[in-house]
Amino acid sequence: MTEARHLTANGVDIAYLEAGPADGPLALCLHGFPDHAPTWRHLMPRLADAGYRVVAPWLRGYAPTGLAPDGNYQVASLALDALALTDALAGDGDAVIVGHDWGAIATHTAVAHRPDRFSRMVALAVPHAAAMGAHLFEPEQLKRMWYQFFFQLPTADVVVPLGDYAVIDTLWRDWSPGYTPDPEDLRALKATFDAPGALGAALDYYRFVHGTKASDPALDAVQGAFLAPIPVPTLYLHGADDGCMGAGMVSEAELTPWYPAGVEIVVVPDAGHFLHLEQPDAVNSRIVEFLAR
Repeated sequence: MTEARHLTANGVDIAYLEAGPADGPLALCLHGFPDHAPTWRHLMPRLADAGYRVVAPWLRGYAPTGLAPDGNYQVASLALDALALTDALAGDGDAVIVGHDWGAIATHTAVAHRPDRFSRMVALAVPHAAAMGAHLFEPEQLKRMWYQFFFQLPTADVVVPLGDYAVIDTLWRDWSPGYTPDPEDLRALKATFDAPGALGAALDYYRFVHGTKASDPALDAVQGAFLAPIPVPTLYLHGADDGCMGAGMVSEAELTPWYPAGVEIVVVPDAGHFLHLEQPDAVNSRIVEFLAR
């Protein structure tokens, strides 16, 4: 894995990993929570071998990326970060985007806001928000989402780091029940949240999306893209054993209308929420094949 590089995009000092030819089409890969840019360590070389310039940033607030100068961590800001980073690195050249979890939410919003910017998109583990919304209040899904409600409390900032981030260990175990992360990988991930302000920033993602913190009205137009249809060809992948977002919300009949340019839906067996790490060969082969068309 290369050393992190930095550039300023949308007013944020963004750190990112890079692989592949500098003159290749851009493939932007966005991580989720609780995770960081090295989560794409299996996909990056595959895309680089396919000729892409692969860039995997740490999202705003996730060290070594800087904190948001305005303290804003709403979905619209994540999407604008992705678009600014793409413009800075690709100019007016070709680009595709891949997102997992929060990265998938940012990906949907960025593509819907500026569909001319990306030729294709891939989302993992979190489907289109409008299709997903019908399932969020089902009792079993509400149980899975306990952490989101807990994160609204100020005490979460104190409790999450306890026991060497035992909450994060619990989330990984519950969300991907068949997967045992390498302890060194988890230690590197936890170091992301050790940086001053980083954990609070990550929790603020949930505080903004649930309205505990107020969104910026100036970003309403971008925020609205969160629920807009996706007008580029899309690949959506979901782990059959996902303990965070239940696979029951993955319905072709419910998802297809929100992807008018076409969507391929793949439920990956023997995989949970971190399916790109649990089944890297199967998942990455589908991604590379889809993007290369």
